[in-house]
Amino acid sequence: MGYVGPGVVKTLRQDYPQAQIIGYDMGYFAHCLTACDVLPETRADVQYFGDVRNMDPAVLDGVDVVVHLSAISNDPMGNLYEAVTEEINYKASIDIARLAKKVGVKRFVFASSCSIYGSADSAPRKEDSDLNPLTMYAKSKVFSEEALKEVADEGFSVTCLRFATACGMSDRLRLDLVLNDFVAGAMVWKKIDILSDGTPWRPLIHVNDMARAISWACVREASSGGTCLSVNAGSDAWNFQVKDLAEIVANILPGTAISINKDAQPDKRSYRVDFSLYKQLAPNHQPQVRIEDAISEIKDRLSSIGFADTDFRSSDFIRLKVLQKLQNKGLLNTDLKWVRA
Repeated sequence: MGYVGPGVVKTLRQDYPQAQIIGYDMGYFAHCLTACDVLPETRADVQYFGDVRNMDPAVLDGVDVVVHLSAISNDPMGNLYEAVTEEINYKASIDIARLAKKVGVKRFVFASSCSIYGSADSAPRKEDSDLNPLTMYAKSKVFSEEALKEVADEGFSVTCLRFATACGMSDRLRLDLVLNDFVAGAMVWKKIDILSDGTPWRPLIHVNDMARAISWACVREASSGGTCLSVNAGSDAWNFQVKDLAEIVANILPGTAISINKDAQPDKRSYRVDFSLYKQLAPNHQPQVRIEDAISEIKDRLSSIGFADTDFRSSDFIRLKVLQKLQNKGLLNTDLKWVRA
């Protein structure tokens, strides 16, 4: 029920119309709907609300494939809630994988991240490149991948999709992601503020293309990558320097100024990624969305709801702000568990 999930459910429903789709979510962001006609979870057959840290095993009865998206989902949240991030992103992920294997699930799809490469030299990172996680979020993905190797076997295949940075329109849009933030800034301020010197590299992937990769992983055979596969999921064409990304946005939203902080300290999070293995293994599930179309869709959908919030970085479009508001209202405790009044 977050940013990526709605597109995943829609894609799985289209690709596997006879499947039973079961959702499980804490519900932090269920109310953060953006210009959608229906509640995204209506495409699922069953939607449970619960905490991955103590999931009822009955949820997995009869399940063939687990798609595990649950995570404290970015660096600012991970930095503020380090212990909780380790619990949810790593420990709960492995507990669910072990539980899934025990009850007979055959495939486990794990949403990992290219952020595990951290700071890298100019050569694009391949799956066997050194890992250099710089944040708790990135470290949690490394810990999980390592532990999943021990769980996987011939009867329980694991696919770790090392996703590029997510972007694009969703039924629960986030504006705390680089491309989405640039589009929103161009819309309401006619300006894009780049906090770095603009040179860091980022690989990007549209949320619909993430869903396409997940759909492939749901039926991947062990003969295509082994019983435990970690693969970079994205497109070589979508490796961008931040300054170039801003220029693409400005070209689509004319009149947008670009401000670069030339005196900024170097951003250590800079890496290009090689996606050739994913292209080899999943030729029919390659990214299809053009960067220009991704930008235009965000602009058009936000315009359709009259988006003009110059303070959007303090709004429900920013996931950290949602959690803080829920805590301030006494609805979540410091462990990010619901307070049942």
